[in-house]
Formats: sequence, structure tokens, C-alpha cells
Amino acid sequence: MILASASSQTTILTVVVALAYVLAAVCGGRSDRLAWVVVSIAWILHGLLLALGLSGAKAHFGFAPALSVTVWLVAAVYFVERRFYPQLDVRWASSVAGAFAVLLAWAFPGAALTSGGSVGLPLHLALGIGSYGLFGAAVGHALLMGRAEERMRHPAAQADGVPLLTMERLTFRLVWAGFVLLSATLLLAFAAGETLYGDPGGVRWDHKTVFSVLSWLVFAALLAGRWRLGWRGRRATRMLYAGSGLLFLAYAGSRFVLEVVLERAP
Repeated sequence: MILASASSQTTILTVVVALAYVLAAVCGGRSDRLAWVVVSIAWILHGLLLALGLSGAKAHFGFAPALSVTVWLVAAVYFVERRFYPQLDVRWASSVAGAFAVLLAWAFPGAALTSGGSVGLPLHLALGIGSYGLFGAAVGHALLMGRAEERMRHPAAQADGVPLLTMERLTFRLVWAGFVLLSATLLLAFAAGETLYGDPGGVRWDHKTVFSVLSWLVFAALLAGRWRLGWRGRRATRMLYAGSGLLFLAYAGSRFVLEVVLERAP
């Protein structure tokens, strides 16, 4: 069910951010520099929109805000990398994803955040969403690697973009960073589950926990296989996709089912 609790300020800012992302996506053919300026402004306003949605007495959070934060973090990773690798051009994809994410979060703001949880709950959420963003960026890198491999099979194709080995190295740096944050998220949940959620049962073995643990096992196997057996190429990217899919189901997927399909608060 679409919630109609968004304030007029949030609505106006959502429209502005979405239009800025759309403008950045369509004006690249005329001026690449202008397009990056516009997408940078859209990203800053997107961050302000997220801050407004997660603060104050009417703060909400759910599957759509989680995806919006993830898209914002992925864009942040690409902005940093582009300073070192200017040929890394993902502006169009980032703009389209950003426009979709902010509109989705406006339509489905999620459940109201309550102050009844532990003071460690914001840290738990921040670590989890941080791992979402890093693995999301890693998936984006893997898709770029796949596209680069396809171009290499055609001799007439131009060798542009970031070198394949460099892209692979960047991908696994993101996987390692995401794995560290995911591990910290699970350790905090297992060590202080009762304090975090105010539940005397301790750790909640619900869909979120089960899918998170399964994704952790897949990523652990991927990193161990790369370290000990030198896994790379399609095997590595398939495991990355599988682990990221499980992690997506752990929070955003399960919350989508609860909020949209079943139409009830989690």
C-alpha cells in the first residue's frame, strides 16, 4: 500500500532530485562535463533527502528507503573511483537508478521508526546498509567486467574503459570491504540481539537472519576460493551475484513482501 505521509517539503525535494537525475542522464551527449556537474548536484540533494527521511519525529524506513540509501552509496563509490579512473563512465546508469530509487522511496516510505530499540540499533542498520552499498558497487563492477570481456571477443572493438584486471582488483576490494561490514553486522546481532531489538529471545532466526547468514557463507567461500584457488572470471562473478541476491532478500526483499505484498508493518 502506498503511504501518503510524506510532507510537501519531502515531495518537492523528491521531484527536484528525480528531475536532476533525469537531466544528467539525457544531457550527456551535449556536454559530458555539464552532465557530471548535474549528477553531482543530484547526488548531494539525494543525500539531503535521505537525511530528512531518517531524522525527526516522522522518520520512516523500509525496503524502498534501504534501496535508495544503497543506490546513493554505490554512486558515492563510483564518484571516488572516477577521480582515479576517469574512463569509468557509469553516469547514465547511476542517474537512472537514482531517479527510480528516490521516487520509489517517496511512494513507499516504510514503517515509522520508533525509539524503543537499543542505542546500538542505528549502528546495526548503518553497518548493514553499508554492506549493501559496497556489494551493490561490486555487482556493478562485475557487470562492467562482463561487458569488457564481451568486447574483447570482437577484434574490431575499441579498447576503452578501465583495464579488465584493474576492474577485477577493484571489484574484490569492494567485496572484502562489504564482507567486513556484513561480518560486523552479524556479530553485533548475535552478540547483542536481545539488547538491539528488546526481544528476550535473543537472536531472531527470521528470514532476514537466515538469508544474511547464507549470503555471508557464499561471500566467505568466494573470498577463500579466490585466495586459495585463484577463482576468477565467471565462477567468481556468479558467486558474487548469488551472495548479493541472498543479501538483497535478507532485508529489502523480505520487507518488500511484508510492506507491499502482505500490506502489513514488519
